[in-house]
Amino acid sequence: MSLDYRDTPWGRWEVLLEANDCKVKRMTVKSGHRLSYQTHQYRQEVWTVISGNPYVILDDVRFDYGPHDVIRIPLGAKHRIGNDGTKDVVIIEVQMGSYFGEDDIVRLEDDYLRA
Repeated sequence: MSLDYRDTPWGRWEVLLEANDCKVKRMTVKSGHRLSYQTHQYRQEVWTVISGNPYVILDDVRFDYGPHDVIRIPLGAKHRIGNDGTKDVVIIEVQMGSYFGEDDIVRLEDDYLRA
C-alpha cells in the first residue's frame, strides 16, 4: 500500500516510504513517454529497474538499461528517464538528501509544458 500516489501524463508514481533521511517511490513510465529533463538541489537518487527497458539521459549523455540495472543520479545532475519500448517501465527510486519535496524539481525541458 502506498503512502501517496499521483497519476501523471507520463505514468504514475507511488510513495512507498517517507522518512527524514530518505524517500522511496515506485514509478511507472508508460510506453512512448518520458519525465522532465530536471535537476534537484537537495537530493540525489538511485533508480533500480524492475521491468522494462528504459533509457536515461544523464548530463546530456544517453544510457540504455534493462531489468535489475541500477542507475545513480548525483546531486545536481541533469537527468531524465524515458521509455521508447512497447511495455511499461517500472523503477524503484530511492531519494537521499536533506529535502524530498516535489518543489525541488527544476525542469529544464518538459513534454507536458510544466517547465
